[in-house]
Amino acid sequence: MNKEKIRNVAIIAHVDHGKTTLVDGLLKQSNTFRDNQAEMSQTLIMDSMDQEHERGITITAKQTAVFYNGYKINIIDTPGHADFSGEVERTLNMADGVLLIVDAQEGPMPQTKFVLGKALDLKLKPVVIINKIDKPAARIEEVKDEISDLFLELATDESQLNYPIYYAVARDGRAGKTTDLDDNLNVIFESIINDISAPSIDENEGKGAQLLVAALAADNYLGKYAIGKIHRGKLKKGETVKLLQKDSSVQAKIENLFTYRGLGKEEVSEAYAGDIVALTGIEKANIGDTVATGDVPEALPTIELEPPTLSIYIGPNTSPLKGKEGEFTTSRQIAERLEKELETNIALKITPDGLGYKVSGRGELHLSVLIETMRREGYELEVGRPEVVYKIIDGVKQEPVESLSVEVDAQFVGAVSQELGVRKANLVSQELTSSGTTRFTYHITTAALIGLRNNLLTETKGTVIMSSIPKGYQPVDSKYKPERNGALISFESGTSTAYALDAAQARGTLFIPPQVPVYQGMIVGLSNKKEDIDINICREKQLTNMRTHASDGAIQLTPHTQLSLEQCLDFLLDDELLEVTPKSLRLRKRQLDPIKRKRENRA
Repeated sequence: MNKEKIRNVAIIAHVDHGKTTLVDGLLKQSNTFRDNQAEMSQTLIMDSMDQEHERGITITAKQTAVFYNGYKINIIDTPGHADFSGEVERTLNMADGVLLIVDAQEGPMPQTKFVLGKALDLKLKPVVIINKIDKPAARIEEVKDEISDLFLELATDESQLNYPIYYAVARDGRAGKTTDLDDNLNVIFESIINDISAPSIDENEGKGAQLLVAALAADNYLGKYAIGKIHRGKLKKGETVKLLQKDSSVQAKIENLFTYRGLGKEEVSEAYAGDIVALTGIEKANIGDTVATGDVPEALPTIELEPPTLSIYIGPNTSPLKGKEGEFTTSRQIAERLEKELETNIALKITPDGLGYKVSGRGELHLSVLIETMRREGYELEVGRPEVVYKIIDGVKQEPVESLSVEVDAQFVGAVSQELGVRKANLVSQELTSSGTTRFTYHITTAALIGLRNNLLTETKGTVIMSSIPKGYQPVDSKYKPERNGALISFESGTSTAYALDAAQARGTLFIPPQVPVYQGMIVGLSNKKEDIDINICREKQLTNMRTHASDGAIQLTPHTQLSLEQCLDFLLDDELLEVTPKSLRLRKRQLDPIKRKRENRA
């Protein structure tokens, strides 16, 4: 297809501002599906992972294509959460413009600023869509002013300050040039065609074709797909190409060549500069490599990524219950799975660490999604406490800092201020929103951010709205150390009993019910006191012939507290581990033997 009839556009926004919902509407209204296809009645069509549906967020960027009035529109749906910014950074290289979606009530949020900054750095043409204008607390004029201020702060040249604004209720598939909306999204289609330019390509075809690999996919039928935009020339099925990597080059053959249509791909014999394609046959391709042809193949600039800010230990399960619930349990199997993850999850860094590996990523959510994915695939893991990744800058040890936005009802302002005061966060601004909530902006170290979300959710009865973005680095001042009560630790191995748990619940909050397997050194609850307490929760009631009124009463157990994966990670201290299996999450001490553990603590 002629490049003048192609548009490559990425959808960017803060979490839950309506990116994927807008893509749903564009797919349905471009006649991509038949009227009787199941997708016509589905929502969040592009979110294909189970965790994306469960968490209500986009985790991986997706490519699709729709056709409108003779134009092909390649659409890239990107994550909004800063933890998955690696997905945004690599896929924006395929786009020539962006649709920036902003909630009509919330306005620009921290991650709006993050993704827009990335887009403007790449000189992408922005189109602004103010979404959810039907909200009762929508404040459209104020949001327009806030967007203008954001562009003034982030624009890299004056031309970026001229951007069109449209209005929408993406959930209903309606949009317009004014707040008086049409009953369709035609104005958005027209804007993509008229406001965003045709793909920028290198016209010097004589030097051969170039494609920067920006994404990878795989299936059991054709193997690995290398996905990217053709920057120069054309690629043909069956053509011999060079794969240009960082320090080497490999010859390969394009076995299959696909372009995108709707949710699927269609095979073509050749594709031209400007289009987004998927190639098979290039098994050694990695994100950032260049596929090139010509007598002197030339590499494109590689994709630059922000460095990781958090690391976590992941290794084989070493508990007494190892191998009973998982299919993959060895260090070698875990290593192979992590290496495979590196192919597509390029924001991760992995280094050997004892029996296991230190895995570094962008944040708690980034790492916990990986752990949950491996767990569902049948892996048994042992996970340590998340740690900050420090940098040495000009000979000074520095730690990452983030800009944190917190929005709460007035009744919880004191609880939020107290929690962030303990974590030594610096208050930057505090404002009352039009909906009556209070919005705080803090600068806080990444170390102090660990565990904050779960604490605030508890203290605000689940009503807090918070998000953060990386802000840079600062010299390490005084390391924030999390404070937590001691743990209730099982002194025996066996099966928990209601009789023993009834006595134990007076000492703290229990994490397990009766009749579950436990082992010595396993954490079974949170103590009421600051120090750890070893308890026997396998003890059974002694059977005698004596009957008393007191002993005949039924045992009344308080329901146990079941922690999520993220809550378990936040609970951990340096001398503790989390055992992760497909069926269970078990907290434990690194040293299971109580005598050796006390000896180590004294030392």
